[in-house]
Amino acid sequence: MHQRVLIIDDSQPIHALVRVRLAGEDVELHSAHNGFTGLKAAQDNPPDVILLDVDMPDMNGFEVCRQLKADERTMDVPVIFLTGASSTEEKIKGLELGAVDYITKPFDPAELRARVRSSLRTKYLLDLLSRKAMIDGLTGLWNRRYFDRRLTEEISMARRTKRPLACILGDLDHFKSCNDKFGHTFGDEVLRCVSATMGGVVRTEDILCRYGGEEFAVIVPNSSMTGAAELGERLRVAISTTSIGTRADAMHVTASFGVAHWSADQDEKTLLDRADAALYRAKQDGRNRVVRADDAITASAA
Repeated sequence: MHQRVLIIDDSQPIHALVRVRLAGEDVELHSAHNGFTGLKAAQDNPPDVILLDVDMPDMNGFEVCRQLKADERTMDVPVIFLTGASSTEEKIKGLELGAVDYITKPFDPAELRARVRSSLRTKYLLDLLSRKAMIDGLTGLWNRRYFDRRLTEEISMARRTKRPLACILGDLDHFKSCNDKFGHTFGDEVLRCVSATMGGVVRTEDILCRYGGEEFAVIVPNSSMTGAAELGERLRVAISTTSIGTRADAMHVTASFGVAHWSADQDEKTLLDRADAALYRAKQDGRNRVVRADDAITASAA
């Protein structure tokens, strides 16, 4: 996949020149012709590097950079200022705002390519480290830290777009007994096998995480309660029919799931509490089943 470079400059000749100079690079170039559209483009789809003009009408490059660095979506994107005759004071100001580099116009083609490559390489390595920090070492799934971050993002997105959102919490049944009987090494193999099975069931846009211990969580964007409950049932069936271990000593495990649907009056904690209450009801009702949060609340009130 190509890394993305966003050019924010009010001069069309500069856009054309940068495109010519970077034509041989393995990058995808995008253009914005003023600070406002550039800021929106970066926030809507964060690039890997931003080439930013300083002197633009209405919103100059310094203000664009300040807003980029104040936004969680774009704060880690390297910004390289493109500028004419720039004083030392201006360069210091830009660097203090969070820019990583300055290129003075008219720029040398080799220098432009070298500085863009350097920033792209740095961004790639930072993304790699960030990704590793968000992955569960045993199962290869996203971890709880990533889940918490993405749930906040998805709820924010659901509020803006009015699209539905659901959450599934799952727990392996009697996993402690499995660990006690067969040992933690086999227990780890169970977790890896179940994770792979679940990964083969969820959609590309679903966010599957190891929530902790033998618990799993799925953020289900753009899904109704019915759709999320059906996904929970597919996960349950897939897990219960998966053989774990050697053919001669194969065993099966089951899992219980609680499903909750987000509504506009809910925050992250409320949504998770509802999913957890549904999971608790699934355990109480005999395990190896899927319970909807609405049904769990109705049963508790009865």
